[in-house]
Amino acid sequence: MAKITRRNFFKLGAVGAGMLALGNNVNASAIDSKKVKYNEEYDVVIIGSGYAALSAGITAAEKGDKVLLVEKMGRIGGNSVINGGLLAVVNSPKQKVEGVQDSIDLYMEDSMKAGRYINHPDLLKVIGKRGNDALKLVEKCGAKFYDKLSHLGGHSVPRTYLAANGSGSGIVLPMFDYIEKLPNVTVKRRTKFDDFILEGDRVIGITAREKYKFDSKLKDDDFENKSGTKKYFKAKKGVILASGGFSCDTFYRTQQDPKIPADADSTNQLGATAGVLLKAFELGAVPVHVSWIQFGPWACPDEKGFGTASNFNINASFRYGISVNAKTGKRYMNELADRRTRATAMFKLVNDNKNYPINICDQTAVDKIIPDIAEKALKAGVVKKYNSIDELAAAYGIPLAELKQTIGKYNDYVKAGQDPDFGKPVDKTDGVLIAKAPFYGTKGVPKLHHTMGGLKINTKAQVISSYTKAPIPGLYAAGEITGGTHGASRLGSCSIPDCLVFGMVAGENI
Repeated sequence: MAKITRRNFFKLGAVGAGMLALGNNVNASAIDSKKVKYNEEYDVVIIGSGYAALSAGITAAEKGDKVLLVEKMGRIGGNSVINGGLLAVVNSPKQKVEGVQDSIDLYMEDSMKAGRYINHPDLLKVIGKRGNDALKLVEKCGAKFYDKLSHLGGHSVPRTYLAANGSGSGIVLPMFDYIEKLPNVTVKRRTKFDDFILEGDRVIGITAREKYKFDSKLKDDDFENKSGTKKYFKAKKGVILASGGFSCDTFYRTQQDPKIPADADSTNQLGATAGVLLKAFELGAVPVHVSWIQFGPWACPDEKGFGTASNFNINASFRYGISVNAKTGKRYMNELADRRTRATAMFKLVNDNKNYPINICDQTAVDKIIPDIAEKALKAGVVKKYNSIDELAAAYGIPLAELKQTIGKYNDYVKAGQDPDFGKPVDKTDGVLIAKAPFYGTKGVPKLHHTMGGLKINTKAQVISSYTKAPIPGLYAAGEITGGTHGASRLGSCSIPDCLVFGMVAGENI
């Protein structure tokens, strides 16, 4: 069988190429260590610089390993530094303070339901059991959290910590400051992973390019961009892949789900591409759930990316308010359902001649969230403030009588503690009505947010081989580059604990 080149691999698609590769040797696409003169040597090399990479790096370094983190972009943090900073923890200290009854079984049932029951339960249970360890790690690094728990869609109970600044930067930057102070850690920005170096069937290092510069104008930066100087880095204990997902890889995501338009907006940073994932597939790693791609239902069409409206809707509009069809003034979904359910309901409206739904809440809701979240969204002009429901309805062209009737009905449901129309858990929304002026409105649209699939790992964060059905020696992975844990669609605030927990696990086991 002919060797599978990178260009042919793109044509075949991940799963197809993975199956063809079963007939080849495990090291067909990697570099033989006998042909390499290393520029630098480390115990552990980590690809990426977000939650998973930093967690793995801190854990490995604190057990005495010499660690290298390589980040292809000019800034650290990847998607982690720009996300909402939401961390779900089961049986957490804040749950005890607030009297919330939770359990790993309940967390797993919530996650399995959202994931359409194709989750890998063994991986999910590790996150449930070790969430408190992840919380302790980031607090040790200096991360601060809002004093009250958030209750996100699909969760049966409040279990989500929110970074005090309302952003993933509130977790990532303290972690980065912490790891930079460790004497046995080196961080290289603008350093692009190219390939694995093998010794027999064991991953023993990587090739990379320093002084690489990502080019967003290229159709396929991973394949076309030749910038940088090639270097060889030895990893005596192994390599940890923590490079994230591929939501901004237009070609590869379209091969997985042709329904996604090429111009679909994403909440991700532009470097979220499939290059590292595809190299792992070439090595023989098992692909899992790669075609399941999640849209975040809380974004706004009036701004690019994650923006400022997302956090406002997550914390205020969806928990304490409603989302309505602008043409009818009526609710059309459970505002606290799982992400896939909400995104599907919203797309039915958006696909109707760009009939963007309108998310609505009142001043009481805004008073319950971090002030900075509302201030940023209002300053950006994507969330707007109105003195009355009449003003809000007129601004968005919503039928006034129908909207007032919808709000009145919703308020009655909150008072009764039950939503017979859509099943929103209004008994867990602190009794907040839509009644106190001013009122807040924003247009809603789902945006590409999380690639559910990736590499198959075991509970030790080892990458599993298609050839041997066993771990690939010296290769570990954590975070969004992995697949299976969350099934078809994950719950909000469950990615950060996934990244942190399996980053720790990788760092412990390598």
